[in-house]
Amino acid sequence: MDSKQSCVKLSVQPSRGLIDEKFIVLVQKALPGSQLTIHALHQCEDGHSWEAFGHYTADTTGTVNVSEDPSMGGTYSGVEQMGLLWSLRPVPGSKPGLRMRKKSVQAAMEVTISVYKGHQTQGFADMVPLSGVMVERWYMAPGVRRIPITEDGLTATLFLPSGPGPFPGLLDLWGGGGQLVEYRAALLASHGIASMAIDYLTANITRKTGKMVDNQYFETAYRVLQQHPQVCSSRIAMMGLSFGTSITLKMAIYSKVIKLSCAVCISGSHVQPVDGSVEEILKYFHKNAEKTRLNEKNEVIWRDLLLPIPTDPLLKADVGQLQCPLLLVVGEDDQNWPAPESALDIKETMERAGNSHLLTVLSYPNAGHLIEPPYTPHARSSTFRTVELSQKVMCLWGGQTAEHSQAQEDAWRKMLVFLRENLYGTRTPTTFSQL
Repeated sequence: MDSKQSCVKLSVQPSRGLIDEKFIVLVQKALPGSQLTIHALHQCEDGHSWEAFGHYTADTTGTVNVSEDPSMGGTYSGVEQMGLLWSLRPVPGSKPGLRMRKKSVQAAMEVTISVYKGHQTQGFADMVPLSGVMVERWYMAPGVRRIPITEDGLTATLFLPSGPGPFPGLLDLWGGGGQLVEYRAALLASHGIASMAIDYLTANITRKTGKMVDNQYFETAYRVLQQHPQVCSSRIAMMGLSFGTSITLKMAIYSKVIKLSCAVCISGSHVQPVDGSVEEILKYFHKNAEKTRLNEKNEVIWRDLLLPIPTDPLLKADVGQLQCPLLLVVGEDDQNWPAPESALDIKETMERAGNSHLLTVLSYPNAGHLIEPPYTPHARSSTFRTVELSQKVMCLWGGQTAEHSQAQEDAWRKMLVFLRENLYGTRTPTTFSQL
């Protein structure tokens, strides 16, 4: 190895931070004009490894700044400060259909960032890097408390921000895969919102009754959150993704108990039998199972199950009755739900009802269904099993990696602004301790 190349210095600042916090990757003391590959490697809790890399050319001082210099190729191109995270993909030879999801929010996501000589595309495990550093990205900021909730039949986890409170609250609902998904709620708590992640699809099936929950389950979750001594009872929101959007809209419009300050609905639809339970809504969706399509890769496309948007008022939540601010986040290449069509129908319905001032729509070209917190790697498709299906399928979510990742970053920033404005009454971001 060239003695000058062996002195290459790599730094990442901050090396420890929240998952939605940007870092600066800086290479110094390389040979001026030399070709370099900057590589990121992460091993998930499930044992699968993910990697991303960019090709760079050192300047006349032997420096590469990922925040300012363009990648000439790799898993991303151009000036992309966080490309080493959002373009992570399974290493060659991995099984198909993987999707990266954080299981334990009490542990860091560890990423090894390394620099290699030349423009490399494979075989990184067999090469010796010029330099490397380990970075940590967290969903829980220091002082955030994780509290399992099992009272009143709930399966949930409450995340409380650091400090005495009281804090505004939020109920966090994920989609048709069920299970208790905590990482978004943990990150919201890191930004000052007491957030309760709820398992509402698989909780009672796997224990106790063996039946799906009814609408009272969500009202119980609301009351538990509302009555917590460190939660401001009059400032509570709901956030739903995919099927979670259906429940969020149903509760926001029809519940006599749940009174929301605002609601955020991501990649979902208002189409549902409005008088139905969770189980009845799912049965309604599957009545249209013949509309399921397969693409040339045998990936399942479900977006047509709810199309065309029905005219029957009993088959779609009446957003004309909505009394709280609503933020819709839509990926225009969503292949799983008809979110763009639903957003248009919601907009037209609210305009006719005279409450369109409550609606904000964020619509992103070439973004898919899974609009997640910033820098979450894009999965255009992945294996998926709903609570009703006995076998996994390869589900097409949609989206193009670069555009989808840009949408995630932009949407997250605007969601936080929306929540602060409607829960705190201010657009000024709250200051939190750095990791």
